[in-house]
Amino acid sequence: MLAKGTLYVCATPIGNLGDITLRVLDTLREADLIAAEDTRHSRKLLQHYQINTRMISYHEHNEKRKSLELVEKLKAGQTIALISDAGLPGISDPGTEIINLCRAENIPVDVLPGANAALTALVLSGMPADHFSFHGFLPSSAGARTRSLESLANLPQTQIFYEAPHRLIATLKAMSEYFGDRKAAVVRELTKVHQQVHRGSALELKEFFEESEPRGECCIIVAPYVSVKPAGGPEEWCREVRERVNLGLSKKDAMKEVAKLYGVKKSEVYQALLD
Repeated sequence: MLAKGTLYVCATPIGNLGDITLRVLDTLREADLIAAEDTRHSRKLLQHYQINTRMISYHEHNEKRKSLELVEKLKAGQTIALISDAGLPGISDPGTEIINLCRAENIPVDVLPGANAALTALVLSGMPADHFSFHGFLPSSAGARTRSLESLANLPQTQIFYEAPHRLIATLKAMSEYFGDRKAAVVRELTKVHQQVHRGSALELKEFFEESEPRGECCIIVAPYVSVKPAGGPEEWCREVRERVNLGLSKKDAMKEVAKLYGVKKSEVYQALLD
């Protein structure tokens, strides 16, 4: 039994229609209204499970206006199920706007978990999963994409990205410049018949997809950055400090940089200079 005046945020399959929970199916059947990112796409899911609940469109281009309309329906006691084309609304899909509006209006919100492309791809890739960052889609413009990758280059955790097939090669090329030759994976067609995992460096993956045209939404998984500290002792530390001071850095800041570079304490670099 659904609670009146509640927004139910429902996860839907990311490929295989069997990847939907019984709870979501019951909610889609019992709700007064389904707000769907693409009603034509979602109709296939509803027809598959013989669900006849009325649908309206709720997508990125009408999100603000529709959120206001849906909140009024919720205030009137209707139950609404929110779905995206695939996965969980709010994760690189519309949903955050109405959820925040409901919170502001003290309207109950419930989230029904299920399929998620990012986590599925992460586990499938075999990359470290104890610490990871999800970034969704990178900016479409080359300049903004470059700035984003530059800021992410030295993160010490696995990174997850979504990418469209027509932008995959350009993104992998940019990643090869900022992420170097560390391990990466491209996961395609998740949960579908032609699901594939391609592994290699970003450059190797770029070259592969230049020969084999990518199709379907992709997840890119990049291994954590591991700092490679240069070998060296007190003599090298002192030389590095002097070089930085000659370039205009203060002695204090120069010692700090060198200590970080070699993975030692600043006091050790200071003592080396005294000696």
